[in-house]
Amino acid sequence: MLYGSHWRPLVRLATMLTRDASVAEELVQDAFVALHRRWGSLADPAAAHGYLRTSVVNASRSALRHRGVEERYRQPAPPEPAGPEERAVRSSEDARVLAALRTLPRRQQEVLVLRYYSDMSEFDIAQTLGLSRGAVKSHAHRGLASLKAALERLGEVPE
Repeated sequence: MLYGSHWRPLVRLATMLTRDASVAEELVQDAFVALHRRWGSLADPAAAHGYLRTSVVNASRSALRHRGVEERYRQPAPPEPAGPEERAVRSSEDARVLAALRTLPRRQQEVLVLRYYSDMSEFDIAQTLGLSRGAVKSHAHRGLASLKAALERLGEVPE
């Protein structure tokens, strides 16, 4: 039941954080496997969803760190030609918002993704990221201001 009800939202969360659906699916699967291994030692099985969410966020951070190291040492490849699908995706509003979101500091990205894409409360975000509620509010406020400024620079401010 836990798997069926939380798989999709956790994959969506990990996809927003890692920007890679296949990596996101792996991270979520690994989180469920780790939870299954530790199920007998869980003090409160009702807290399993929070454990999974925290595991997914932490694994996403690790994946992004790993990707950053790979990118620093990778030889540049020739650019791929832009096809019609790529141009369509890049022209959409969602693509511009995500591009602007990627310019924000990591914590602000995480807070905004958890708040607006995963529809989580400040309390849940604070627990997931290991922050105080005040820090979540601060990151959200600064992140929204920075996101708005980035979108204005791009010439797009959604209503």
